[in-house]
Amino acid sequence: MKYILSKRPFRKEFLDRIAQIAPEYQFETDPANVDWQQVQITVGWQKDWEEQLLTPNISLAWVQSLSAGVDTLPLAQFRKQGIILSNASGIHTRSITEHVLACLFMDVRGFPKAIANQQKHLWSGVDMRYGYLSEQKILIVGTGEIGQELAKSLAALNITTTGINTTGHKAAGFSRTAPITELPTEAAEADYIVNILPLTPETHHLYNQHFFANVKPSAAFLNVGRGASVDTQALTDALQQDYLRQAYLDVVEEEPLAPDHPLWQMENCLITPHISGMTPHFEKAFMEIFLENLEGFVGDGKLWRNQVTLKAGY
Repeated sequence: MKYILSKRPFRKEFLDRIAQIAPEYQFETDPANVDWQQVQITVGWQKDWEEQLLTPNISLAWVQSLSAGVDTLPLAQFRKQGIILSNASGIHTRSITEHVLACLFMDVRGFPKAIANQQKHLWSGVDMRYGYLSEQKILIVGTGEIGQELAKSLAALNITTTGINTTGHKAAGFSRTAPITELPTEAAEADYIVNILPLTPETHHLYNQHFFANVKPSAAFLNVGRGASVDTQALTDALQQDYLRQAYLDVVEEEPLAPDHPLWQMENCLITPHISGMTPHFEKAFMEIFLENLEGFVGDGKLWRNQVTLKAGY
């Protein structure tokens, strides 16, 4: 018997489809019920599986990540053992897009100040922002599926965007694009900087003290990518010293953020607990990817969607 070991359960309708596509496999969520040497597929990954599954003479061949980001997985070991990896890219596209849109519109119309005033029982329009998003320079760092969906949504409202990617190649929805080597120059002119990059060695602490020292003091920074792309202390200093006007953080370097961290107390920082990608239809959307890949895997050992390039990390 070959096994599919899953980090989480799924509804019966999906388990029935798995059984139809791969009748020779048994789907399990409890590691106690599997023969580790016969686990060929995992849905998700857990650190405590590594001792059993990342050893010689094991049959693990494919890991299907439950998320789009795979930076927390042992990619080097997967690559060494010839394990293929696919992610859940595309599932969170609309939810993250709408999360960013909410932050942008809330910010440009002065809601953070209104919220702070309400907590003080203060009726005041002093120092409120009354801008138009269409008049702002919006820089989106990352032009993959999420970045393109965000750019298209903004374009529908006649709002122009600049996208940053590795080479500056064109991407759907963006008014223009630039290579990541030009990030400092582009960021220095931006009113809103939105990070949607995956975490790689190249993007770790991409947003550091030097970066924040060169942005406009009136700019806002939004992070829905990966927390470790941002040097948290550098961001905190920038907000405290007015190098940066506002931050919207859905991810942070160390999660959860420590209860005594100064970011919690700052009116110019809004924190959400890594929820931008949450969707009410996760199982259905995820299973569309997994079942399609399962058909390919049991057919000829190849994946049809979302295979990750292990060397690149995305």
